[in-house]
Formats: sequence, structure tokens, C-alpha cells
Amino acid sequence: MPVEIMLTVVATSIIQSVFGAGVLLFGTPLLLLFGYEFVDVLIILLPISIAINLSQILKHHAHIDFAFYRNILLLTLPLIAIFLFLVTHARINIGLLIGIFLLLIAFKEFSVSVTQIINKMMAFEKTYFLTMGIVHGVSNLGGSLLTALVHHKDYEKDVARVTVAASYGTFAVVQLLTLGFFSSQQIDVSITDTGIYMVVGVLIFMLSDEILYNQIEREKYQRIFAVFLALSGAVLVLKSLS
Repeated sequence: MPVEIMLTVVATSIIQSVFGAGVLLFGTPLLLLFGYEFVDVLIILLPISIAINLSQILKHHAHIDFAFYRNILLLTLPLIAIFLFLVTHARINIGLLIGIFLLLIAFKEFSVSVTQIINKMMAFEKTYFLTMGIVHGVSNLGGSLLTALVHHKDYEKDVARVTVAASYGTFAVVQLLTLGFFSSQQIDVSITDTGIYMVVGVLIFMLSDEILYNQIEREKYQRIFAVFLALSGAVLVLKSLS
């Protein structure tokens, strides 16, 4: 069992435990840098992401914003399946654009002019949901746009995390089903290893939930979320330029 995969699973599971997203967002570029194939990366990370998100949903399901989630189901999911099917054998690098966008979202906490720009962009919400589906299908980075939109809405922290978790978890289920039915690419990851990674991810969630998440106050959570978005943006920009 490769050490670099286990370390990636542990680190990204901590992030997802706090924010509802992170395993795919950070785990995908990390494992690609280590030389793993895109489909293998998805097979490793998707079950972990689903397991953590399901744990979060079970704990705070009453706080899900179902109006938001309905848009995910109707507008975003079909495009994830279509574009994942189209690009299974070809990668499209849009990380630079997404990275810059995430940095803008993060800085809206500190700039009135940036806030006004973001508010105008977010006004076209249905277009944003559609774009999210395309981006996630072609690059696995739609979670970054999802977290940006949730942060923009200034939800209370339980609502923010579980709404991201429900949406992000559904992303992952659709991706697994699409790969299972339509991908002809050879998969080099054992079911046993995948199961072990998933168990580790859930255990990390249980620890992080008690030690980190429950100790964060609402105001601090908003600021930490902004830092999370800025870090996500910086990673994507640096990866795209390297």
C-alpha cells in the first residue's frame, strides 16, 4: 500500500471533515503529480469522499439547504456525467481560471469592490450551477466552485458543511456510476486497498469532527473557510503554471 496515497488520504480527509470538500479537490492534483492515472485516482478518492460526506449528512441532515440541493440535482449532475464520459481519456486544464476565481472569492471578505464583482457573477445562479457540472466532469474541480458558492451565501457553519457534503457526495456517486457503466479503461487499484482508504477516511472524520470542527465558532468558520478557498485557489494556480 503506497505511503504517498495514505498520507494524501489522511491530509485531505481532515480538510473534508471540516469543510465538506477537499478529498477530490486536493487529492486529485496530488495523486496525479505522483504519477497515477486519472481514473485510478477517482477510484481511490471517490469512495472516501462519499463515506465522509455520508457521515456528515447523517449528523446534520436537517440543516441541508434543499433549494440549493435541488439545483445541484437538476442542473449540475447531468453535465457531470456527460462531460466525465467525454473526457475519460483526455484531460483539460482549467485549473488556472478556477484558481483565480477562488482567490477572488476569498478576498471578498476584505474588499468591497471584489464583493460587488462577485455578487454580479453569482446573480446568474443557474448558469453557475451548469458551469459547475461541466467543470467537475472535465477536471474533477467542481467542488471548488461548489464551496465558493456556499461561502458566498454566508450560511451558518452546520448548514454550510452539510449542504456542501450532500452536493459533493452526490457528485461522487454520479462519477462512480459513470465510470462503472461507461469507462473501458483498465483500473489498477484493488478493492481491498480502496476499502482500507475509505475506513481511514471515516476514522479521520470522526476524530476531526470532535477535535477541530466542533471547536470552531461561526465567525471563525467563515474566516477559515475564506482561507481554505484562498489556499485552494493558490494550489490550482501554481499547479497550472508549473
